[in-house]
Amino acid sequence: MRKGTLAALLALGAIAAGCGKEPEAKPEEVRPVRVLRVDAAAAARSIEFAGEVRPRYETRLAFRVGGKMVERLVEVGTTVRAGQPVARLDPHDLELAAASARTQIVQLEAERKFAEGDLRRYRELREKNFISQAELDRRVSTYDSIAARLEAARAQSRQAANQAGYAVLAADQPGVITAIEAEAGQVVAAGQTIARLARSGEVEVVVAVPETQREAFERAGAFSVGLNAFPGRSWKGRLRELSPLADPVTRTYLAKVTMLEPGGDVELGMSARVSAEVSAAERRIELPVSALYGKGDAMQVWLVEAVKDGIGAVRLQPVKTRGLAGDHVLVDSGLSSGDMVVVAGAQLLRAGQRVRVADPK
Repeated sequence: MRKGTLAALLALGAIAAGCGKEPEAKPEEVRPVRVLRVDAAAAARSIEFAGEVRPRYETRLAFRVGGKMVERLVEVGTTVRAGQPVARLDPHDLELAAASARTQIVQLEAERKFAEGDLRRYRELREKNFISQAELDRRVSTYDSIAARLEAARAQSRQAANQAGYAVLAADQPGVITAIEAEAGQVVAAGQTIARLARSGEVEVVVAVPETQREAFERAGAFSVGLNAFPGRSWKGRLRELSPLADPVTRTYLAKVTMLEPGGDVELGMSARVSAEVSAAERRIELPVSALYGKGDAMQVWLVEAVKDGIGAVRLQPVKTRGLAGDHVLVDSGLSSGDMVVVAGAQLLRAGQRVRVADPK
């Protein structure tokens, strides 16, 4: 046998011997994940919204008659008392109308006096049967007509006198002027807003509540108000109004929370925060959106089980959700207190895979 052939046979034998050995097992990969420990009791929290301090009552002051405004007596921020003049109209035309109405009264009183004497004479003539009953009835009708016209003229005179008084626009309640919408020299119509008056007394914070938190906000057990101008201080609040209709643009619901005992430090227009304490019935589990795994309506999360020395195994758990709250998803069912949910790395896992828990929360 040649030496080359012998070498080839030895090489083939070595290869055959090597093929008979079992390959070494590759160690299972342990992936690091970040988890969140579910605690339904801890899910009860205060929900907070930004808002603005506004008056409970804000009146638009306007003249009852039209005319040229000759004087404005207040500025934005002016504190006024009830009955204090705010603006004046040119009273000339209104005074002329009142004088004309008074003159008409004098004329009709003279006509009535003459008709009254005439009627008295005709009654005497009728008693003596010198005139017919129809003639007397005509005199009675004339007197009644003049008397009715006199009463109408007196009513018009009172109305003209009132309108002359309407040339002065006065505040009907004490408060603060928050806006001016007309200037001296401007011709204004009856009912046109001249100034806005924020009445003294109750103030409230106006906030916009998202659709997903409207029900919780409405059922909140307590409200507190904080002002950016006074860090660390808070005031008790009471929900006075929650709009039943959403804003067509923002899809939020307007809510008004009355500040209880605001004190003199609170000024209109201040930036505020309203915190609503969610009641026990509204406690729910919230997870980051990154914790969800699945497509369509079949939402699932990865649960970590049998954790020992920071290493455990994962399994899929179906959950039922009901919308978003910011960057979190609300979970109605499928999880219990104490469950450890993977919130980072969920897309790279498979059922039964071993994972290393990093920074459980």
